[in-house]
Amino acid sequence: MKLNLLIMGPPGVGKGTQAEKISKHLNIKHLSTGDILRKEMSIKSVIGKRASQYISEGLLVPDQIILDIVYSYIIESECINGFLLDGFPRTIAQAEGLSLILNDINQKIDFVISLTATESELVKRLVKRGSELGRTDDSPSVIIKRQKIYWEETAPLINFYRKKNILKEVDGLGDISDIKNRILSEIEEK
Repeated sequence: MKLNLLIMGPPGVGKGTQAEKISKHLNIKHLSTGDILRKEMSIKSVIGKRASQYISEGLLVPDQIILDIVYSYIIESECINGFLLDGFPRTIAQAEGLSLILNDINQKIDFVISLTATESELVKRLVKRGSELGRTDDSPSVIIKRQKIYWEETAPLINFYRKKNILKEVDGLGDISDIKNRILSEIEEK
């Protein structure tokens, strides 16, 4: 059975970790838009060069470039069993663009997994990750800014997908394997 998923949640909730585990468990392709952008820029593809121009100027990569990248990956044979999008869409406009792309290729998002956690727990996790991995984007001031951007720009997607009856909210706190099992039980209830 082909299964197309999207995982979302605020910074630090464990989206990337869970996306890797869920995609392996379900034998579907994990598509992290951040990883894809970095790969395309490193190989200097046409899309990567376009994205790099924006990033080097400190600007967000325009929606159409991101949509073009996502489209080019989801039509690959590696996505024959389905895919799990991680880090995309981030806005309603991107979600609407994704819906148009998927309609054009007779596909849809089956489920959207929204991982939840308290803001204080997320800040604690990110500060710890920053100190352990030396990540400059995990300093307290940057964390607060990223959280604010998430709640202003990305959180509206929760209602967008809730209205489509495909949203599954899952507690993102606890043991990694417990969270994975919670996600799988939500998906398998279909």
